[in-house]
Amino acid sequence: MTPSQIQALLKEHGLRPSKALGQNFLADTNMAAHIVRLAGVQPGDRVIEVGPGLGSLTLALCDAGATVRAVELDHRLADALTVDWPELLADHEHWIMVSNLPYNVATPVLMGALERAPMIDRFLVMVQREVGERLAAVPGTKAYGAVSVKVAYYARAELVGAVPASVFVPQPKVISALVRLERRTEPMIAVADPEPMFELVRTGFSTRRKMLRRVLSGRLGDNAEATLRLAGIDPAARAETLELPQWAALAHTIATGAPPECRLHGYAKLTLSLEVVGRPGAVMITAAAAITQSAITRHGCATTARPSQANSPRPLV
Repeated sequence: MTPSQIQALLKEHGLRPSKALGQNFLADTNMAAHIVRLAGVQPGDRVIEVGPGLGSLTLALCDAGATVRAVELDHRLADALTVDWPELLADHEHWIMVSNLPYNVATPVLMGALERAPMIDRFLVMVQREVGERLAAVPGTKAYGAVSVKVAYYARAELVGAVPASVFVPQPKVISALVRLERRTEPMIAVADPEPMFELVRTGFSTRRKMLRRVLSGRLGDNAEATLRLAGIDPAARAETLELPQWAALAHTIATGAPPECRLHGYAKLTLSLEVVGRPGAVMITAAAAITQSAITRHGCATTARPSQANSPRPLV
């Protein structure tokens, strides 16, 4: 749809973009087609679109041969904030979310889908640039925060493009970003109940510039420093430096009073190479063992085993 078509539809139905939602309608057919390509939508794919607005992106998805189910965020049309995802998407096992999410509700909508809609395998969402940077941020960066940790638990996220204000009606005062997420087949770390860990993460980032021993003193009292050390974390570290496995280790130590457990995550393959050398009176054998694709997970702190060096030759009588 073009800007003039968008304006005509709004006028015809007596609608105005919602400022409360941060609503801006996509009004560029080329950008809509570009989003569909980035999402990797193929004919026959099942797509859930949140916040379809007046249908610009919906039309592009249909042109690509997708079956689209749209859920509106505007209460004048529908309300995606209260949707029952398992019920809505129960008729198919695999879905892709492709959406231009209204700025003010983008994070709760996306996090709700990550938490409660495991049938959504992939996401391509358009959000405010700062929100996109937080979704895909890595430890040690300015944008890294509690939302970044939670996203990393469920999915792999990356920024795949910027969207200028000129393709919207009305034009926002900020730049938008396209974020692609691919759900993990299993969470990045093995945690019985992730919610206590997420609560701990939120506490840690509540005053992100303070050292963790100070931030957590309100919860752990005088035991904050000892607990951090027991979990293998520097008490002087700040929340923005901790990776997801470290948060999991800390949550485990707080809950149990014990250091993180070591668990085998994945599998190991043993390769044995033999070199036999014959000589009078003895047979020499050289054995080299290599372990591949094994990972010891210390509550998510994975270390891949390295191949061992060849053993010295030993005589076999």
